[in-house]
Amino acid sequence: MIRLRILHTTEYRFDDPVRYGLQQLRKTPKNTRAQTVLRWVTDIDGGQRELNFDDFHRNRVELISFAPGTRSLLIRSEGEVELSDVSGVLGAHEGAAPLWLFLRQTVRTKPGSGVRALLRQVPEAPILDRLHALSAAVAQTVRYEIGASAPDWTAEQALDAGAGVCQDHAHVFLSAARALGVPARYVSGYLLMDDRVTQDATHAWVEAHVDGLGWVGFDVSNGISPDERYVRVATGLDYGEAAPVTGSRIGGAAEELSVQVEVAQQ
Repeated sequence: MIRLRILHTTEYRFDDPVRYGLQQLRKTPKNTRAQTVLRWVTDIDGGQRELNFDDFHRNRVELISFAPGTRSLLIRSEGEVELSDVSGVLGAHEGAAPLWLFLRQTVRTKPGSGVRALLRQVPEAPILDRLHALSAAVAQTVRYEIGASAPDWTAEQALDAGAGVCQDHAHVFLSAARALGVPARYVSGYLLMDDRVTQDATHAWVEAHVDGLGWVGFDVSNGISPDERYVRVATGLDYGEAAPVTGSRIGGAAEELSVQVEVAQQ
């Protein structure tokens, strides 16, 4: 069991004042059988918290409004989480969302010729073995390359390019797993890295539901199942439902975004 301290800072700067804006934050880790949130605080400069709620994926969501006329918004989340290694097996499905929902493809995960070709590389096997083989096939087909993809890319676009980041790996895996009839979901969170404390983004992986085990995690980008270094924050059908920050505004042209994540063992 280990304890991690996390600092996640998101800062927006605008050339023109923002007249009105709302942001949804999904930055608060969840309590699970593998992790316990000991402390978590979010501070806001340039706006205010309007309300908190849990969405249908059981994500903690904070609704933030921009201060009228602001030219910057700083969101600083910080806390400590205690984690244990469960070999990537989160366990039984919980919550109101039915399992069949996680078979639903989205615009980002809709399978095409690229996903069908990928599935032909995955041999017939017991489903857990097949999912591990799928994870390896995705990593081999879509090499990890920062800056190679765009945030709104689909699984098929990543396969066409043959390169992407963890978000792209997740979308390709989701598309293929659902095509196999396996419920699967996107996971966003934090990862303790061996060679650095400061990172420029959160991490992403996937979970697939396996009979007899429940939800099982797969980090395609690193070729492993999540261990005690992984902090789960939000889940969804794809990135759009689990993104750390989403929203809209009126005014505030020429946006400059800065993100910094620090993950350190206590």
